[in-house]
Amino acid sequence: MTNALTFFRSLIADPRRVAAIAPSSPALANAITAEITPVSAPVVELGPGTGVFTRALLARGVPEEKLALVEYGPDFARMLQSRYPRAHVLRMDAVNLKSVKLFGGELVGAVVSGLPLLSLPVKEVIAILDGAFAHLRADGAFYQFTYGPRCPVRRSILERLGLKAVRIGGALANMPPASVYRIRRRPQFRIPRPGMSIHFHSSNSDAL
Repeated sequence: MTNALTFFRSLIADPRRVAAIAPSSPALANAITAEITPVSAPVVELGPGTGVFTRALLARGVPEEKLALVEYGPDFARMLQSRYPRAHVLRMDAVNLKSVKLFGGELVGAVVSGLPLLSLPVKEVIAILDGAFAHLRADGAFYQFTYGPRCPVRRSILERLGLKAVRIGGALANMPPASVYRIRRRPQFRIPRPGMSIHFHSSNSDAL
């Protein structure tokens, strides 16, 4: 099955989770993986879809067996398993990431997200970030793109989780144009490891 056919089948089946009119471009893949090096391994990718970012991660020198691909869509998951047999393909919802043991408990250097955070409920965004940072090393980073004019994670969520977002680039050639953000822990703030819980109240304030 071709990338385009798989993408549009998944878009029709669950438009809220795909939330894009076309697969991400190579230009966006280059932008979101620009800071990734072999030292970043292991790396987690959330919502890899057709694998555009996955190919870019491999090109940056991340070994295939050091990739965990977390994909909810069954068609995408089957495609990824076929194309990247040495990668760890997890067919699951990223909101449950904290409950999963990855790479034998080894912490990861980066999480690259292709998830449509702007279209997800606040509680799901919190769970995804909480889970991702539970698996990240102290100097690790979460990379997220958006089609919007600002960071897709609200300021209130960043503050409650002790995180800071910085725009590091974008891809005007993407359709539609996209920006890329790096999200890291603020100094002296630690996210609870898997098995620990953290509770939040939702807020309507916007992020920067």
